[in-house]
This record gives sequence, C-alpha cells and structure tokens, in this order.
Amino acid sequence: MNTEFNLNELKAAERLPSPSGTALAIMQLVQQHDATVQQVSQLVKVDPALSGRILRFANSAALGARRPIADIESAVMMMGMQTVRNFALSLSLIGSNSKGHCPAFDYETYWSRSLAMSVAIAAITAREVTVVPAESFTLGLLSDIGSLALATAWSEIYGECLEAAEGKQLLALERERFAIDHNDLTLMLLADWGFPPIFLDALKLSFEMKVAGLSRIDQFARQLIFARLLGNYCMADEAYRAVLLPYLTDEAGLHALDESALLTFIDEIIELWQEWGKLIDVKTDARQPMLKAVDTVEPGLLGLNLLLVDDDPMMLARLSKQLAAEGNQVAVCRNGESALKHVIERRPQLLITDWRMKPMDGLSLCKALRTSTFGKNIYIIMLTSTEDEDALVEAFDAGIDDYVTKPISLRVLLARIRAGQRIIMLQNELEKESRDIQRYTAELAAANRRLKSIANTDVLTGLPNRRYALNRLEQEAAAALRSNQPLSVLMLDLDHFKAVNDTLGHDVGDQVLTHAANLMRTTARTNDIVCRLGGEEFLVIAPNTDGGTAMLLAERIRRSIEKNQLHGFVLRQPITVSIGVAGAMGAKPGWKELMKWADDALYLIKQGNRNSVRLASSP
Repeated sequence: MNTEFNLNELKAAERLPSPSGTALAIMQLVQQHDATVQQVSQLVKVDPALSGRILRFANSAALGARRPIADIESAVMMMGMQTVRNFALSLSLIGSNSKGHCPAFDYETYWSRSLAMSVAIAAITAREVTVVPAESFTLGLLSDIGSLALATAWSEIYGECLEAAEGKQLLALERERFAIDHNDLTLMLLADWGFPPIFLDALKLSFEMKVAGLSRIDQFARQLIFARLLGNYCMADEAYRAVLLPYLTDEAGLHALDESALLTFIDEIIELWQEWGKLIDVKTDARQPMLKAVDTVEPGLLGLNLLLVDDDPMMLARLSKQLAAEGNQVAVCRNGESALKHVIERRPQLLITDWRMKPMDGLSLCKALRTSTFGKNIYIIMLTSTEDEDALVEAFDAGIDDYVTKPISLRVLLARIRAGQRIIMLQNELEKESRDIQRYTAELAAANRRLKSIANTDVLTGLPNRRYALNRLEQEAAAALRSNQPLSVLMLDLDHFKAVNDTLGHDVGDQVLTHAANLMRTTARTNDIVCRLGGEEFLVIAPNTDGGTAMLLAERIRRSIEKNQLHGFVLRQPITVSIGVAGAMGAKPGWKELMKWADDALYLIKQGNRNSVRLASSP
C-alpha cells in the first residue's frame, strides 16, 4: 500500500473512528457561529451518561472550581463550549471503540494509557499554564488516536504490522504498509475534528522529540513529552517503572519538580487516573512489562540524546529521521570539528560518526574526545565501509565502542544503539550512586561537624568549653614553641557568684554568666579565644601576646564587666571579675605550667579585694 494516503476516502467508507449520536450533534452545533451555551446544554442533557461525566469533570481538581457545580448549564459555561465539544468527542470514541476486530491491538491497554496521559497533561498544564487544562485533557486522551484508526481501518493488516514490529520500528512498517504512520494520522484526524493549530504543532514536536525553543508551542510540546512518560509510568510494572524513573526525573527538572516533588506528583496522577477510569469505564489495573509496552518510542530506545556526524547530507537526513522516529533526540553535524564543539556544549549520550570526513575525520574526533574529560564516557559508534582487521583495531584503539558497516542496516544500527544504551544506563546508575554517596558523605561530614561543635561548646554561654580550651591551648603552645613566639593565658573568675545563686536562684545566675560571657567575647581581640572552664570560671587564650600586653587585655575585660551591669535585678554586690595572667615565651613554661601560674595569680587576687588583675611571676 504505497499509494498516497487519502483520509476522505476512508471517512466516506466509514472505516475510521468517528463520533456518533450526541457527540456528533454537539460538534455540529458548536461549529455554528451563533451557537449558545443553552443549546449545547440541552444536547448534553439528552445523554444522562455524558451529563454525569461532564459534571464530574467540571468539579474536578483539573478545573479548580471554586464552588460545587450541580447543573449542566453552569458546567458548560465554566468549561466552555469547545471543551465540552472535545470532551463529548473523547467519550464517544471510547464508548464506540472499546473493542475491535484487530486481535493484535490491545484496546484496553490503549485507552488506559491514553487516559493516563490525559490526566497527566491536565495536571501539568494546571501547574504551569500553557493551555486550558480541560482542553489539554482531551488532547491527551486522543494523542495516539492514529493507532486506533489504523487498527479500525485495516484490522488484519495492522495486526500483522504489530506482530512484525517486535524488535523493529513500528512507524517505518506503518509507512511501508499504509503510506502513513499513526503519528501523522493522529495529527490529520485531530485537524479534521477542528483542534486548534497550537495543539497540533505542539503534538507534532512532541512526537519528533525536537523541542529547543521557549515559545508557548515549545513549552506545551515539552509538557506533552513529560505527560507521555508519566502515562507510560502509570501503565508500567515495577521493573519497567525502575527503567522509566531516571528519564522522568530528568524531564521533571524542566518543570521545577525535584525528585521528592516528582514522586508526590506521580502518586496524585495515578490516583486521578484510577478515579477517571471508574468514571468513564476504562481499566486502570493492567501493568505492562517493559518488552510489551506499545508506544511511539520503543522501550529500548527511550529518549536517547544522540549526535549523528556525517558529511553526506542524504545520509544525515535519512538516518536522523529514522532515529528520531524511534523517540530519540537527534542532532546532526557535518564534520568532526563541529561535532567536537557540539559535544562540549551539549554533552550527548551517544555519538554515531562516519569515519571518512574532512577536515577532521571520525577517527581524529574519537581520539580528541577520549583525551578530554567531557568525552571520556560518551558511547561512540563508528560507521565504516571497511571490515579490514587492522583498520578496525586502529578504530577501537582510537576509542570507539562499536561499529556498523556500510551500507547501513537500520535494524543492526538500532540493535547496536540498544546495546550502547544499556552501557549508558549503567553509567547513569553509577553516576547517581556516586552523587548519592557524595551527598551522604557531605551530610555525614556536616553531622560530624555539628556533633563536634556540640561536644566543644558550652550550652549555656555558647563559648568553647573546657574540652576545647585545653586542646586549643595545647595546640597554641606547640605553635608558639615552633615559632618561638609569646603566648599568654587569662584565668577569670566572677566575684561573689555563689551569693547570686544562693539569693536569686540559678536562673538569675545563668543570666549573669551569659551576660559576662558576652562582654568577654566582645571585649577580647579577634585572635583571642574566650572559653568557659565551668561554673563561674573562664579562660582566655591570647596567642602571640606577652605578659605585659595580656595585662592590658585583662584590665579592659575587667573594666567592661564592672561598667556594664546586668539590669533588672537587685544584686547585693555588682558583677565584677578577678583575672590572673601568665605569659610564656616559646617552650618556657609549658601550657600546663602556664595555666597553673595564672591560676595562682588569680588565687592571690581572690585572697584580697578581688575585682582586679595580676600578672604571675615565675616561682
């Protein structure tokens, strides 16, 4: 059947799916310029089943009705006459085509998958508005109507096509047998039924998997691609869902959905899909394994990002069209230099390159890629007219992963691509595992840092605690020894603090400690380390500071605490501090002796009038 396809001939012979009864009457009425909402409502009311389903759809989450809608006229007004027309058309086609005479065509699976896509695209367009969700619902439901049309028009021949398509490309077989494929027939039927051009253009782009722009049509096409993947996921068994999920995750990133949000979104769609299945009598409990999934994209070649390089324009045109028909995103380059630039900018998953090209041939391109970080993991298939062993060994040494001899058998090339995709999927899984490990490692490191901070921090004041103070002092003493620099410590003790706890309670005592700690922190210099040793005792480590300079620091801290009293409490005595200071040079004395000297100086102050500073002298 290589003759030109004639849609009108099939329509006249009544060999295509077509609306009937109420749906046909509504379609004819809405085409009239003077049709009213009341007239459309009257036609809807004639069909009780259609009335109930339109009310259900008008009250669904996809339309977001602000109040419950209980009458047909309000539903038609809210949905719009075009939406009602499209919805009636969809339901009519489901009702009259739930079974058929093509044994190899799974009618239940077809409608179940179509419904899943329609629910998905309505949910997507409700999140990111490109078209009215109610209208996108209908387009999703009819987005593969061409397959049903072929099964209806040529049941026996199309059944043979479906059976022969195991491991082959269905679209090419359809064009060979019927002079049209189911994608083109879908677009033709939707245009004949009056669907707007934006719907048809976006659907065509989604079939070709070539969406690069930012226009409204491009955005809607990207949404349709995403919805088709979601529909496949709804239908898939658990094994096939595991295969689909990475593609869904990548696509979801273009729609502002992270992995967690995507899983929630999928659950919502599956729930809506099952609800709608009950409403319009479409089964939603079937699960399709990966090898039996029927779609415009073969499961083994799902959305692969390919780069095709050849200096023969005819070869480029033919192969790119055939590979795109299998659901891949195909870019083309005419020589190795432009291909190298494309790989750097776009990072394709798989490269198919001819050997003999100018100015850079395929072999030089492979060598350049394999010596670069961005080209080490790309899967490379070489197209060559030679089977000479030495030449092929040279090609593998240059970095190719596989080769196909000319003249090219598309069936062999697709098989080699599928083999490459298995490697690519394994690489993706390893990269994901690596990212997960990196994330877990980063989270563990952050948790360890938090635990270390908690272990080294005084809970009440937020200052470093005794554990940290002793470790840090030991480190600073070692650094002072290596560089022969001075090091000083200040031992601080709040005066008469026990009386505060005894008279006003520990809550007030805690506030006094926090207040004093804050003053010490703000008064100390940037390089000084202020720590709480316990109770009312504090330690200040002053690196690269001799005893005389440390005395000035101690006096500044003492005055700050004496001057800035804690307000709101009546204390028997003002808050003051006594500070013992000790300095060392290099290794003399060691850090333990340094602390003891400072503590001894502090003890002498406490024996006197307190509220003062004292520099320790060597024993």
